[in-house]
Amino acid sequence: MNYEKFIDVNAAGLQKIELPGSEISANIYIKREDKFHPAISGNKWRKLKYNLIEAKKQRKKILLTFGGAYSNHIYATAAAGKLFGFRTIGLIRGEEHLPLNPTLTFAKNNGMKIHYVSRSEYRRRYDSGFIEEVYEKFGDVYLIPEGGTNLLALKGAAEIIEDINIDFDYICSACGTGGTLAGIIAGLNGNKKALGFPVLKGASFLEKNIENLITDFNGKLFNNWQLFLDYHFGGYAKINRDLIDFIFEFEKLNGIQLDPVYTGKMMYGIYDLLLNGYFKSGSTIIAIHTGGLQGINGMKPKIEKLLNKSAP
Repeated sequence: MNYEKFIDVNAAGLQKIELPGSEISANIYIKREDKFHPAISGNKWRKLKYNLIEAKKQRKKILLTFGGAYSNHIYATAAAGKLFGFRTIGLIRGEEHLPLNPTLTFAKNNGMKIHYVSRSEYRRRYDSGFIEEVYEKFGDVYLIPEGGTNLLALKGAAEIIEDINIDFDYICSACGTGGTLAGIIAGLNGNKKALGFPVLKGASFLEKNIENLITDFNGKLFNNWQLFLDYHFGGYAKINRDLIDFIFEFEKLNGIQLDPVYTGKMMYGIYDLLLNGYFKSGSTIIAIHTGGLQGINGMKPKIEKLLNKSAP
């Protein structure tokens, strides 16, 4: 499969950035992984790459995966299926709501067959019995877990480190399922320090999940990483005025869009840690732009409601 024809990995260079109101002496760069492809960007490409290779190797014709109604992973998998010649099926958490939101509209327009799964059933998505039922219903599919996180995803995410050509002290990533951060930690192989910013409330369970992913991947344990659990802003896809104002100011300063679900929260966390003296003066910090900008459209009504509510 000629991925290079479609995915511009070389576009994901480093861009030096400023943070709003921050005069802290630190060198901060953002790795522009959002530039890989308009629809298959950031960590979604990193996670899908080796899964697509394996699906083709196994001669699978259908990719099946899971996600919420606004999932970046669902969006990217649908686009990748169309681009690389797979049919796609998305098992979506919850009930159907019409008209379809922008994420599911895009997925459907790219050929994805959408099936809704009740929230109680969706909680079983990792159970062997549930997986057997999926194969019985949908046949010989190549199954990709929620968020794309499996050991092949870690292999792709670990390559982020290979693509960084400057010395640095810290590397930062937003966390959903933890697969991207686990791959980054594996790629560091005990050097530098990785910082994760979970976007879920009560995400302390991620620490064990990440450890398990890494040991399953390469049999190693590392202590050069840390999760910061206080930058979820109330939970997944929850926002407040401070976060939105920060994102707008960041874009004005740097000409870079952040989404309010993942990258905006990570960057706000870096900003807050800088203000509170976590980083040593002169540190070099790299933040991974994991893409997900499609999520902005789905969040627009919530953002507009928040801005109108807090207007004088």
